[in-house]
Amino acid sequence: MSPIARHKALLADWGSPPGWRGLSAVNHSTLGRRFIIGALFFFLVGGVLAMLVRAQLATPGGGFLDSDTYNQIFTMHGTVMMFLFAIPMLEGFAFYLLPKMLGARDMAYPRLGAYGWWCYLFGGTMLIAGMALGVAPDSGWFMYTPLSSSTYRPGINSDIWLIGITFVEISAVCGAIELITTILKFRAPGMSLNRMPLFAWYMLVTAGMILVGFPPLILGSILLELERAFGLPFFEVAKGGDPLLWQHLFWIFGHPEVYIIFLPAAGMVSTMVPTFARRPLVGYTWVVAAIVAMGFLSFGLWVHHMFAVGIPQLAVAFFSAASMLVAIPTAVQFFAWLATLWSGEVRFRLPMLYLGGFLVIFVLGGLTGVMLALVPFNWQAHDTHFVVAHLHYVLVGGMIFPILAATCYWLPHFTGRLPSEHAGRCAFWLIFVGFNLTFLPMHLTGLLGMPRRIYTYPGELGWDVPNLLSSVGGFMQATGFAVFLIDMLLHARIGPVAPRNHWKAGTLEWAMPTPAPAYNIGSIPGVQGREPLWDNPDLGAELAGGRHWLAAPAPGRRQTLSVDVMSGRPEAVAELPGPTWLPLHAGLATGLFFLCLLFKAYALAMVGALITLAVFLVWAWRGGERRDPPEVEASPGVFLPVHVLAPGAPGWWGTCCAIIADAALYASLLFGIFFLGTMAPQWPPPAWLDLSAWAALALSVPAMVAAVSAYAACSANRRGRGQAREAWMVGSGVSGVCAAAAFFWMASLLPDADSHAYAAAATVLAYYVAVHCGIGVVMALFVAVRGRAGYVGANRELEPAVVRLWQTYAAGVAVTAAVVLYGMPGWMS
Repeated sequence: MSPIARHKALLADWGSPPGWRGLSAVNHSTLGRRFIIGALFFFLVGGVLAMLVRAQLATPGGGFLDSDTYNQIFTMHGTVMMFLFAIPMLEGFAFYLLPKMLGARDMAYPRLGAYGWWCYLFGGTMLIAGMALGVAPDSGWFMYTPLSSSTYRPGINSDIWLIGITFVEISAVCGAIELITTILKFRAPGMSLNRMPLFAWYMLVTAGMILVGFPPLILGSILLELERAFGLPFFEVAKGGDPLLWQHLFWIFGHPEVYIIFLPAAGMVSTMVPTFARRPLVGYTWVVAAIVAMGFLSFGLWVHHMFAVGIPQLAVAFFSAASMLVAIPTAVQFFAWLATLWSGEVRFRLPMLYLGGFLVIFVLGGLTGVMLALVPFNWQAHDTHFVVAHLHYVLVGGMIFPILAATCYWLPHFTGRLPSEHAGRCAFWLIFVGFNLTFLPMHLTGLLGMPRRIYTYPGELGWDVPNLLSSVGGFMQATGFAVFLIDMLLHARIGPVAPRNHWKAGTLEWAMPTPAPAYNIGSIPGVQGREPLWDNPDLGAELAGGRHWLAAPAPGRRQTLSVDVMSGRPEAVAELPGPTWLPLHAGLATGLFFLCLLFKAYALAMVGALITLAVFLVWAWRGGERRDPPEVEASPGVFLPVHVLAPGAPGWWGTCCAIIADAALYASLLFGIFFLGTMAPQWPPPAWLDLSAWAALALSVPAMVAAVSAYAACSANRRGRGQAREAWMVGSGVSGVCAAAAFFWMASLLPDADSHAYAAAATVLAYYVAVHCGIGVVMALFVAVRGRAGYVGANRELEPAVVRLWQTYAAGVAVTAAVVLYGMPGWMS
């Protein structure tokens, strides 16, 4: 088959529908572009809000904004930049680039990625609509209690933040699940873990951090919304709650968030620096170790933000040391970049200019970070503009400059054209000088005692000149971003056409035409090194000519390779779904659920939840095979099974990732319970649940029976006993119903949930277990019906295995919850 014929055949299978029907697209390139464009829109909104803040603070006694409007503006600025711009922008780049870098044709779960996009769009729209209607959140993007509680914020403002951000974070968690599975399973043959592009390592650690770091904030948002809507006193001191619980849950998320933003940007730096130095990155193994170490260490730093709240001195010393320790893996990466540039032959093109700005600014931000890790200095600078300056040096230096460099670097991949060197350099100097003029004086205003979150100040405190300079710098910076954006938009249309692999890079994304077709590559390459295009400069032509894996198109099927996690050895051919409206329908149903929660229409919210469940069941029903599919000739003489027949299928890995995220939320709930019981005032409660050891055992037995039944169903399936499999699955579902009912019954024995934090926490714990057992019921009965319809067989055991995995996890949740409920009176009295 000729390259042109292969191109047309593959494009017919992988292309997205034209016009408005393109809303049903699930292709990773389309979704990546959507995330990037959406994040860019929110960046512009956040930038306008920042200019309003700087206009208000430019002079003493500013009357440009009143206090209420200013509170909404600075709250929305932080919220938009952190939640609606930074992570979605980085996920957008990862969605677009990773399959291309890994030598795959798409990501592991195209429909899940599309669902994540709609959740992001609808959640962000909810927040922006609240601002447009004058009811934006106004308690700061930290949403500290009790300021954000119904006592001090009785309106809908805080609810918009809590519900809208939770909606958006569903998108981030979906994206993390997809990224992890794609990186582990969808790689080119021979691309073992130690041959992966460094950007893939960065995104793998980042996605793992999202799975563990986002659930604590989701839990905190749920608990605060329960307190605001139903009076459950998790943060009310008079009833056994504690406002510090919110700070703990927020910063368990919030400090890893800094590294969740930094690491993907650093991955872009580690990808671009070798290209312009004309040599591989120095210390690949050390950099990978530093990435993993930074991911782990970031979760031990959250109290770094709470030194002034009265934490015991031993804990303060530990977290202070950990805050300084994280500088070591950061320095490893920094010196690896410098060593690569020093030992290479550097070409100073436009992306390198932005990379140089990143290196300068991020170092300055890191130095002030070490200063703030020192407790005595932190006490003096806490909640001042010094912290604001540090935050922007780290986040803008650590993310914005690499993003600008990456936009220039990968623009040919998106548009097939090159940016302007002259306009790009003009934009760089406006942004670089404006940035430093904006935030460098803030260190001084902070040291002079200017608090953050104030909307006006008197003129005799010496804050006026630094604030004026900061405002001038802010508008200069905005001008630079405008020049950059105009340059990108113009040259995306009329810029000079870029040749293939314009930068002479070594990574696989440059082995394909630019802009890349929907299927990425004509055939999937075998990989023998970390820089495939430097190892084989003719690889692009070989891929287009079909001289590698999966060169023969399969009409009506979207095929890519699934490999062994460690070695990259081909294991199966993954067949992926095409365009579908189901993700949009699921996003709309989920949006209905959250909107009804926002307006306290709880009965209608349950309807939204049921519609969402129904859409997901239809979604799941449309997958799979009614018979064992034949093996596919993936390469001449090499036959591989379709992924539904292979062990360790992508669906298994996705379920594991989802359980990790859920377990992080559950662990956060247990942490909250023990924190309140040991640290909060007004404990012990007036009355405990009188639960005997036998009653606690009785609570957990049905869930364990459900798990055992799921194991028996899998065993029967492997032996080809379909009727026994279905009977055991039904038994697992019935046992799950009993488990859910047992915990609902237990919840009815508790004191009123609004009477004390103990009753509130125990009620939430009981309902948490009941909901998870209920999910197991739906899964077990669904697979029983699927088995009856012929979608499950002795060789197609993925679906029963997923049920077994979930029921085992639900049983673990039930047992630990029963132990906690039984032991709380003794442990916390």
